[in-house]
Parts: sequence; structure tokens; C-alpha cells
Amino acid sequence: MNPQKVLAAILGGRSDANIGFGDLCGLIRRLGFEERIRGSHHIYYRDGIDEILNLQPLGSKAKPYQVKQVRNVILKYHLGGDDE
Repeated sequence: MNPQKVLAAILGGRSDANIGFGDLCGLIRRLGFEERIRGSHHIYYRDGIDEILNLQPLGSKAKPYQVKQVRNVILKYHLGGDDE
């Protein structure tokens, strides 16, 4: 899915259970996060961001509560604008 569409779906908050895990991970990497993988855990971190995002897939989808965590970080740090 197009990263802008993924971002819009996450920020919209109406389809948290319907976000593809690969789409979510791709968006997080495009927002400048570094990725470390430990088993099924995909751990994302970025300079200047206090939170560490620890994501696991639920089949091919992202877990809804983890989508909410990502949305909260995007909103808190004003990520995803044209300058990202």
C-alpha cells in the first residue's frame, strides 16, 4: 500500500485491525526509525524519540493496540509531514 495511504489509515484510527504488518513496518522505516529484529519482534527506535516501538505481527496484520501506539508516537512528535 502507498505510504501516504497507510499513514492516513493509521491517523484516521477507524481501521486499526486492518493495517498490514509489512505496510506498518515500511511506514515506520520511512519515518526515519532504525529496525532491530529479535525473533518475531520488530523493534524500532530513532534519535529524539523517547519511545521504542516493539511490534509483532498477528498473521499478516499488525496488532490493533500496536497501531494505536504508532499513531500516538506519530502525533506526539509530529511525524509524517512533507519534511519526513
